[in-house]
Amino acid sequence: MEYVDKVSTPCYVIDKQLLINNLEILKYVREQSGCKILLAQKAFSMYSVYPLIMQYLDGTAASGLYEAMLGREEAGEGEVHVYSPAFKKDDMAQLVRICDHIVFNSPSQYKLHRAAVESSGRKISCGLRVNPEYSETEPEIYNPCAVGSRLGTVAANITEEDLDGIEGLHFHTMCEQGEDVLERTLPHFEEKFGKYLGKLKWVNFGGGHHITRDNYDVEALIELIKRFKSKYGVEVYLEPGEAVALNAGFLVCEVLDTLKNGIDIAIVDTSAACHMPDVLEMPYRPNIIGSGKPGEKKYTYRLGGPTCLAGDIIGDYSFDKPLSAGDRLVFCDMAIYTTVKNNTFNGMPLPSIYLKDNDEIRLIKSFEYKNFKARL
Repeated sequence: MEYVDKVSTPCYVIDKQLLINNLEILKYVREQSGCKILLAQKAFSMYSVYPLIMQYLDGTAASGLYEAMLGREEAGEGEVHVYSPAFKKDDMAQLVRICDHIVFNSPSQYKLHRAAVESSGRKISCGLRVNPEYSETEPEIYNPCAVGSRLGTVAANITEEDLDGIEGLHFHTMCEQGEDVLERTLPHFEEKFGKYLGKLKWVNFGGGHHITRDNYDVEALIELIKRFKSKYGVEVYLEPGEAVALNAGFLVCEVLDTLKNGIDIAIVDTSAACHMPDVLEMPYRPNIIGSGKPGEKKYTYRLGGPTCLAGDIIGDYSFDKPLSAGDRLVFCDMAIYTTVKNNTFNGMPLPSIYLKDNDEIRLIKSFEYKNFKARL
């Protein structure tokens, strides 16, 4: 990667062509299946590329007021959808001015805010998030259908009367999964909620669809959507976040020091806790270009960040040559759930953001002390 020595570290680099490759796949699914696909901003909110993304997708999905505002401001004429486990009245007063779809978590939430929707003077399609009580998602922290989940209403708590004025149902049960999981999930959804679909206009299959992953069965997804649309006569929405920017971004960091404490350790200028929090939350081990698993190559190091958190450990990696201060490392798949979740714990500077467009590398955003101070 010719740009690695040209950027200031730590930084995220989004590759425009890799992003387009993903978008082309999503566009193909849209065109062949007749569904609509939204960008779930919770995974990727780099709005400087929204004009590009909206050439391929139908709009944005938001998890609250600020994401909805961002979608409305930056995604042109695309649809703006919003869902939250509960809405504040003050937020709803603004959401009804900017959203096309509002999905409520429960019949009581819909009843509370229905007057605000109907008095808005705009055509807003209201939906209800439901819980099919089936999911294959692990770990449990990411399972929206776990026992006791607050996300969505179970069938036992819905009546025909509750759906008066509701135009669609939304379910989200997946996380980084394939079409086969969706195919096993749909019978549970249909068993519990199919009796309502004849009176509705749309169904949103939620997110977690890893459509742009190499081994994803795109053709099977297309056929599944077509069958569902034909069976119930409804519009189908998907709102993947990861699939839009999957493997389209990198995080470049620099080795600051190496030391020994029973094992070889390298301290880098990026932090798992601050800059790639899913490494600790999921957890998962991001690939580093040119590295191997522990012991696979001659020199193995435990990589850690510069914060005071003892657990700020990125993972163990092996390399062909010893690491030394000044070496640069490139982490893969760093577009999703990074810029949207990073933080300034310990006063850590936020990484700069670059866009790679063919041979050009362009700085999109950099951060300074004032960005840290302004949050406090």
